[in-house]
Amino acid sequence: MRIAILGSAHPLRGGLAAFNERLAYQLQQQGHEVVIYSFSLQYPSFLFPGKTQFTDEPAPEGLTIHTKVNSVNPLNWMQVGGEMNKAKYDLIVVKYWLPFMGPAFGTILKIAKKNKHTRVVCVVDNIIPHEKRPGDKPFTQYFIKVVDAFVTMSKDVLKDVKTFTHKPSYFTPHPIYDSYNEAVSKHDACKHLHLHEEKKYILFFGFIRDYKGLDLLLEAMADKRIKEAGIELVAAGEYYSKDLEASNDKIIDKHHLHKAVHMRTDFIPNSEVRYFFSAADLVVQPYKHATQSGITQIAFHFEKPMVVTNVGGLAEVVPDGKVGFVAEPNPKSIADAILKFYMPDSIPNLHSNILAEKKKYSWDTFTDVMMKAVFGK
Repeated sequence: MRIAILGSAHPLRGGLAAFNERLAYQLQQQGHEVVIYSFSLQYPSFLFPGKTQFTDEPAPEGLTIHTKVNSVNPLNWMQVGGEMNKAKYDLIVVKYWLPFMGPAFGTILKIAKKNKHTRVVCVVDNIIPHEKRPGDKPFTQYFIKVVDAFVTMSKDVLKDVKTFTHKPSYFTPHPIYDSYNEAVSKHDACKHLHLHEEKKYILFFGFIRDYKGLDLLLEAMADKRIKEAGIELVAAGEYYSKDLEASNDKIIDKHHLHKAVHMRTDFIPNSEVRYFFSAADLVVQPYKHATQSGITQIAFHFEKPMVVTNVGGLAEVVPDGKVGFVAEPNPKSIADAILKFYMPDSIPNLHSNILAEKKKYSWDTFTDVMMKAVFGK
């Protein structure tokens, strides 16, 4: 088929771009002709308080990316929609994560589908956003009207989708992020990151936003038992809020955590990701609320055990006592789970369990469910 992906891609950075690019490779491997329509303007500044939306890394090889969607310009939406209409794609895949994108995506797709040929499938990260704003519901309702089928990567999000529409909707787990090169030894990773190889490191990774609960993990690091065990935290990711950064710095100051917490708050380019995961014994996702997380699938790629909180779909993909532990979203429970991990033989057959779980999250499975959702076969 001729397939277009509508959404973020290089030179934009982050998990959205990584997902769309990896999906494009998968569809190309299956014999489809694929193009990505990405953004010339993705976010106005009030929606992106980070340092930059762009990466300095080279463009992914072998992908066709058109940088032309302006999220705030209706004339642009009509132009892009008209271009996609004339191209008469068999399928358009669109990722939906923020109601703000509803008017742009909805208008583009409405015009594209006037050719009476193109079908649209939506991969839903969130249908109800983490941070609510005026207009969320009508923007999402406008967008949903032009979509033929939905795929979610969390059972909770599937339930949310069904509150908006009765169109075909399917759940399949987030596939593995396997595009970050291979792991290196802990020795090499620690040397690269200027850490000490002999120490116990846990990792918090990704954009730092309030709902991801880094403050809960910092409070857990203040637990006397964690300090006595010599466990240290590497928090790697860019802050979305200066207020949040100041708040977390206060926790570090209050509990004298400067030697035990290593804050690496620049954006982590793809080429550096493997060093952080390779240096860590354990990946911790202390989220206060969530749907699913791509960080889980990066951890599976690097075959790392995890502690996740019992929110959203996180516990669905991290079976408690098999590939890590599930904690409640509070500092004591998170500290308990971290300490349990470091107990001898706390998880029998840990590595083989991780390998077995990892096999469940293939891109073939994901695209099979996506095609079934929109074409019914």
